[in-house]
Amino acid sequence: MARFVVTALVGAAGVLCFAPFGLFWLAPAVWFVLFLLLRRATTRRHAALTGFAFGLGFFLTGVSWVYVSLSVFGGMPWWLAGVAAFLFCAVMALFPTLAGWLFKRRQPADFWRQALFFAVLIAAVDWLRSWIFTGFPWLAVGYSQAPPSPLAGFAPLLGVHGLSFLVALGGALLLRWRHGLAYLGAIAALGFALQQIAWTRPAGEPVSVALIQGNVPQEMKFRPEAFLRTLALYRDLVAQNPAQLTLLPETAIPAFFDQLPPAYVAELKAIAAGHGGDLVFGTLTGDGERYFNSAVSLGRSPLQVYGKTHLVPFGEMVPPGFAWFMAYASIPMSGFARGPESQPPLAVAGQRVAVNICYEDVFGEEIIRALPQAGILANLSNTAWFGRSLAQPQHLQIARLRAVETGRPMLRATNTGMTAVIAADGSLQAVLPPFTQGVLKAEVRGYEGMTPYARFGNLGFLLLAGLGLFVSQWPRRVR
Repeated sequence: MARFVVTALVGAAGVLCFAPFGLFWLAPAVWFVLFLLLRRATTRRHAALTGFAFGLGFFLTGVSWVYVSLSVFGGMPWWLAGVAAFLFCAVMALFPTLAGWLFKRRQPADFWRQALFFAVLIAAVDWLRSWIFTGFPWLAVGYSQAPPSPLAGFAPLLGVHGLSFLVALGGALLLRWRHGLAYLGAIAALGFALQQIAWTRPAGEPVSVALIQGNVPQEMKFRPEAFLRTLALYRDLVAQNPAQLTLLPETAIPAFFDQLPPAYVAELKAIAAGHGGDLVFGTLTGDGERYFNSAVSLGRSPLQVYGKTHLVPFGEMVPPGFAWFMAYASIPMSGFARGPESQPPLAVAGQRVAVNICYEDVFGEEIIRALPQAGILANLSNTAWFGRSLAQPQHLQIARLRAVETGRPMLRATNTGMTAVIAADGSLQAVLPPFTQGVLKAEVRGYEGMTPYARFGNLGFLLLAGLGLFVSQWPRRVR
């Protein structure tokens, strides 16, 4: 039992590799300990329990904000929210459990192939977690290597899961510490060299942008008595901060677009047009039978709508058989319909802007659907659901890696944080403090061209993982 407690603590320490702590250099050491423990496991069951303990400590620490969303803002009784959050983390821990069991089931005889097999499994279960049951790739190992890590240079080639592979392999090789340090030094140097390659290039003139962080309390967002106050807040902030492209957060206007006062819509359109550009804001749209979490544009360009495609289970859609669960929570608008899978970028402010909403930017292969047409990525989020937790900095870190993978700047307009302008190389051009009301103003240029990842998605990683699996398992000498 003591060994599994220590393993869980090691998993919890893995969260330090991610934002806001940013100890990216610690990641190989954390996954080295997991590799060491799996090698010492005497049975498959022991190895599976080791993976489960590591995963449970990792997810209970890293995504503890799930409890906040269910209990504080979802209205669920504290004890039920605690049970639900624990079970969610336990389900996520099944992925490292699978990696542990498979490692012992097919453990090669020699150290080098063990290290390679371990790296393949760690990256593969992260990739599996990114799409099965709609996917939850949050805290994939590779996200720890977003800028300023030199390994971020591999992201335009291999994506986040390729980074997971490189980190896990480096951790395993630390068992032979001279070889491990040589490997880590080599890939860090190569990653830095890759960062000097301009996979994409600026196109057109810069545009002025204003990203508005309203900081509307979540508990007030959908209350009728706060509705007019919210409308006035965003109208005034838009009017007072002229820009060619203005972005408001997800569901900034918490009502159906076609039910808004026509005079208010006309006023927003006139303000945006008067600034020489367009306004994009989060709201709700519907066709009478279905409703969508959407982004709508107003201004000089024709009205355009983006409907969110990848919905959050329980928050925006109810999985089959879980209606009883939602009866214990009071989450407004939890039955959205999916927008079309393929939607063109919004043509606003003389740019092509690929909008994504909330945690859609966690799914790299979905973001690249809008490329190469889109020159700018834009994320509208409302992470007020997660309170003052790790969710905001973690989400910003994910967005930074999306920018690197695609070679496109990313604009983030959020309700409570973290509103930011991310350059095409993943560096932070500007960011607002979370939980403050403010407007972030900057100039941004669209980009053209395609990174290898933008062209082929996770194919490069899958080929690398397949080759690693073949080498580690052939010839078939298993200990």
